[in-house]
Amino acid sequence: MNVAVRTLCAFTAKTGDLDVRFTPAPTALEGQEGHAAVVARRGAGYQREISLSGQHGELRVRGRADGFDPDRGRLEEIKTHRGAGALARQPANHRALHWAQAMIYGWLLCERDGRAQIELALVYFDIGSRRETVFTRTLDAETLREHFVRCCEAYLAWARSEQEHRSARDAALAALRFPHGDFRTGQRPLAEAVFRVARAGRTLMAQAPTGIGKTIGTVFPLLRALPGQQIDRVFFLTAKTSGRALALDAVAALRRAEPALPLRALELVAREKACEHPDKACHGESCPLAQGFYDRLPEARAAALAVPVWDRAAVRALAQAHRVCPYYLGQELAHWADLVIGDYNHFLDPSAMLHALTQLHGWRVALLLDEAHNLVDRARLMHTGELDQIRMRGLRHTAPKALRKPLDKLERAWKALNASASDGGEDKPGATGETGATPGYRVLPALPDELMGALQQAATAVLDHLAEHPTTVDAGLQGFLFDALHLTKLAESFGPHSLCDLSRSRDGRTSVLCLRNVVPAPFLGPRWAAAHTATLFSATLQPPAFHRELLGLPERTAWIDVDSPFERSQLDIHIARDISTRWQHREASVAPIVARIGAQHAERPGNYLAFFSSFDYLDRVAAAFEAAHPEVPVWRQARRMSEAEQADFLARFVAGGRGVGFAVLGGAFSEGIDLPGDRLIGAFIATLGLPQVNPVNEQIRQRLDTLVSQDTGSGFDCAYLYPGLQKVVQAAGRVIRTPEDRGVVHLIDDRFGRAEVRALLPRWWFIPPTAPGGSADRPGPA
Repeated sequence: MNVAVRTLCAFTAKTGDLDVRFTPAPTALEGQEGHAAVVARRGAGYQREISLSGQHGELRVRGRADGFDPDRGRLEEIKTHRGAGALARQPANHRALHWAQAMIYGWLLCERDGRAQIELALVYFDIGSRRETVFTRTLDAETLREHFVRCCEAYLAWARSEQEHRSARDAALAALRFPHGDFRTGQRPLAEAVFRVARAGRTLMAQAPTGIGKTIGTVFPLLRALPGQQIDRVFFLTAKTSGRALALDAVAALRRAEPALPLRALELVAREKACEHPDKACHGESCPLAQGFYDRLPEARAAALAVPVWDRAAVRALAQAHRVCPYYLGQELAHWADLVIGDYNHFLDPSAMLHALTQLHGWRVALLLDEAHNLVDRARLMHTGELDQIRMRGLRHTAPKALRKPLDKLERAWKALNASASDGGEDKPGATGETGATPGYRVLPALPDELMGALQQAATAVLDHLAEHPTTVDAGLQGFLFDALHLTKLAESFGPHSLCDLSRSRDGRTSVLCLRNVVPAPFLGPRWAAAHTATLFSATLQPPAFHRELLGLPERTAWIDVDSPFERSQLDIHIARDISTRWQHREASVAPIVARIGAQHAERPGNYLAFFSSFDYLDRVAAAFEAAHPEVPVWRQARRMSEAEQADFLARFVAGGRGVGFAVLGGAFSEGIDLPGDRLIGAFIATLGLPQVNPVNEQIRQRLDTLVSQDTGSGFDCAYLYPGLQKVVQAAGRVIRTPEDRGVVHLIDDRFGRAEVRALLPRWWFIPPTAPGGSADRPGPA
């Protein structure tokens, strides 16, 4: 068994309160520079980054000590901090942890070199003042050995149980049976593909119809592959809460088939949803669940071993029983889970926890990415940052006096940029990359140097201020700081994959600066490389080249398009070729859409969903339908619905019911919901789902025209057509969920008849050829 010094000490030497108050800390780069600055001050014989290891029983401890001065016989543990007062406010358990690490390294060095004693030093380097504060202890080798043994024995008790669990887990997974007796049509080839790529250490894109059972069809084979490939963890990542629920359902199905299955599954929940005391700060002086957290954590962790699944409810119950914070208990349990179920950002975000743990522990991990058609947009958001001048101006009026000067400098630089944008003229051809211009919007050819310099200075000043005043909570300052740090970090990797734009107010006096990611591939490529295998699956991954190129998937990524388990006769497809839902035709489209919905409901009464491109369009058609057909129940999606309101909306779809639910395409009800049988018998989709034509999307289109390969498609295809049709197919997929379902889908727009559009629709849909003389329900030539 191997363990890093850092992990050993974190497990055995953390005591006292949980304290996650925001205290500005050096960045990773600043930390490296700080270490280098300290080392540069030492003598010529000073040794840095010393690899050390030692053995206790079957446990091998390894790590790198920061530095050793052989002339003085002093081993140094170097830590960087920000602000002269930071050390005075340092929690006692933080320094105790640092001493524990130094003592482990001290023993390993004494054992290696046969030393009877050694001087240990904690060197705290302030990256602002460049000053060192040094604390020293001289300890004999026997004292250090005893400390080493105590830590190892405490860790070994847990590690031995972990080793036993791993052996039992792998033996059980090697013999795991599919929980449903037999595979559905299409499930077996999907499962076989997932198993094969896991065995080969490759990446897979799997397109499989909605309702096929993709979750269990991917989780099961990957778990079967764990023992043979010595995979440590599986991360099931999804875009929505509903995806986490499906993964937990798959685990429950496996456990029903194998009640004693030794598999630890953890659900990661957002902090705001897990917090028991949202009115309190995360430290022992404020929150009772933070007070003594690390003292009670070992018992909570041990009790967790008796709980088969660590879902949200189970973690909360464990936390309540042991009086610890449920959110941070979940974070701790991520170290010990076999299957972690969470959001995309837990592995793909720039500061992703699961990726950090993978790197720290050297885990061999496998990824499952559910509803992967969402990944391009989500990854773009992860690597996009913006600053709002209005928000910054408000901050200037409330900020402490010491910050006024750097914030004033930032304001002057921003004013100069706004003036330059006005004078430089988005009225000139080519200012936005094409002839003609959009007032108030301008794409900058490069990051504005003067503004970015002022922003970095302001961020540094705020960092230093917050470091000196850690007990003063200023949400405005913290929010500005986080936005500024994110933007400046993104600026370090600015390139053709992103664009920098300025959106000015109507009077031109204020603006929003945005560094917008267009192609996430450069950021995601290293994350795929960090995993042994990854499977991205969805009902809508057409065309595969689009996702492969924009997501930076490896060249050898495999592809499978799974046959549908459904018969074409189960779903009637109608195309309204006589209706246009384009913006300029919407008023004229209301009456024929109402007539179509009314006729379909009269022909086959039941529950239907009608999807539209906007709330305004939805409300216009819904009001007209209610006036024309008062006998048919109607319910509407509203803006910013709560989870309870969404549940009420779905509760209207009862078996044997009738009525029409009006919803927005791409919203909460167009994917990730399951209404089998006659809870839903049809859908009307009155839009191609194309993103709005606006300056930003037009810039993305132009950028993609130059970045993507010819095989992937045009900039218009990538920016508009592919994302739009994905939403359409997802929404239509709500209708047929089981082999017994029968339903109808009306695609309402003449463009659905075009060949390039129909080529992106599912293969199993039957769209009859155009009838002689043409028909409103038949597509015509492009």
